[in-house]
Amino acid sequence: MEYHNPVLLKETVDGLDIKPDGVYVDVTFGGGGHSREILKRLGPNGRLYAFDQDEDALANALDDERFKLINENFRFIKRFLRFHNVKNVDGILADLGVSSHQFDVAERGFSTRFDAELDMRMSQKNDLSAYGVVNEYDEANLRRVFYDYGELKNAPAIARVILEAREHGDIRNTEQLKAVLSRFLPAHKSNKILAQIYQAIRIEVNQEMDVLKEFLEQSLEILKPGGRLSVISYHSLEDRLVKRYIKNGMFEGEPERDFFGNFSVPFKTIGKLIVPDDAEIRINNRARSAKLRIAEKV
Repeated sequence: MEYHNPVLLKETVDGLDIKPDGVYVDVTFGGGGHSREILKRLGPNGRLYAFDQDEDALANALDDERFKLINENFRFIKRFLRFHNVKNVDGILADLGVSSHQFDVAERGFSTRFDAELDMRMSQKNDLSAYGVVNEYDEANLRRVFYDYGELKNAPAIARVILEAREHGDIRNTEQLKAVLSRFLPAHKSNKILAQIYQAIRIEVNQEMDVLKEFLEQSLEILKPGGRLSVISYHSLEDRLVKRYIKNGMFEGEPERDFFGNFSVPFKTIGKLIVPDDAEIRINNRARSAKLRIAEKV
């Protein structure tokens, strides 16, 4: 099973400031690249717990007594760490979004490159698939999905066209979906718009924004004071949530200030925003939109 190079490998793991005897969590195990690098830096008493909801990732489990792979969504990080008698950790790493492997397996339906059934589930245990969103959502919900998660200004028109097409039968695969939406895909920017449409459906199917919020809130509870959070995001919706939560412990609005105009923050930002250099992007095209933010619990 081929998994691509992990993005910003050194920078992300450096950001955790690993203690040899520490306890760490990689919530997006995938091919295990980040986990391998963490294990290299841990001593014999260190521990690493990894999460991945995708059953395919289980084939990559590492044979190391310091390592445990948990086949669950990382929105349940607190629950499953407690199950393993872990209440607090020294660092948490998250490489958000879809893995290169998921993009490259045609039948998973994540990529615009292949004709495949509408799926896009990161875990095959999920009831909702892309087929369900496209064929069963009403107009208002389709409009919400494309506007909120695809940031598409013509979301109302896209929703109407899908509903009209459904009157003639289900939309079952990616080629049918492209054909239905062809009027919104001018040749010079069809790939960009199609990527936004796919992103919107995928986020809805996997509840990615809700999952990210739940994860960030639990990370604050689980991390020890001085513990590090290292998060790579790939689009503005993810990055906005991560940035806001690190900055003031909230996803929206501003925290309450005291009489002097000060407010306490849960995290301290470590360094500046990190993005891949040209050399990494040449080797790994998936890295081109990556943004790494590192924070330390106060």
